[in-house]
Amino acid sequence: MEHAGRTVKYSKTTITELMIPSYANFGGKIHGGILLSLIDKVAYACASKHAGNYCVTVSVDDVVFLQPVEVGDLVSLHASVNYAGSTSMVIGIKVIAENVKLGSVKHTNTSYVTMVAKDDDNKPTKVPPLILENKEEVRRFVEALKRKELKFSFNEKMDETKSSLNLGQALDLLKDQRCIVKLDD
Repeated sequence: MEHAGRTVKYSKTTITELMIPSYANFGGKIHGGILLSLIDKVAYACASKHAGNYCVTVSVDDVVFLQPVEVGDLVSLHASVNYAGSTSMVIGIKVIAENVKLGSVKHTNTSYVTMVAKDDDNKPTKVPPLILENKEEVRRFVEALKRKELKFSFNEKMDETKSSLNLGQALDLLKDQRCIVKLDD
């Protein structure tokens, strides 16, 4: 049975977590891996709510840490479905770190996670269409389509590059790079 669709609002999800000392790296900042884990967690919650099924992560795109997260910060991850395909969804996640003592708020990164819905037999299953209710939701859906198109084009070009590159070209590319080539032959 085809679902009539769900709004973006229906599955919007926010997770807020206190950054504790055991999450810190040797530099005293929060490990990127901790934030990646939280991104994956909120993406799953949002996607599974929209799909009404178990979901798995297919890819995590555009994880650029703009600013460090400190021990003691409250980190909020705001997730929404930006795109729904046949069995996949793109979840947009905005990460905000708040220092409650100083009253400062900073945007640390935005990420896009592609999730696929699975049925009880662990097979990809259809997700409800996404009901877009405002210009912002339309913009995000179109941006997700464009990102998907660019990613496909990039992957095609990368495959072409890998299959056509020879050793001579590779060595020419490496001339001004910070590497030392020591070939055995």
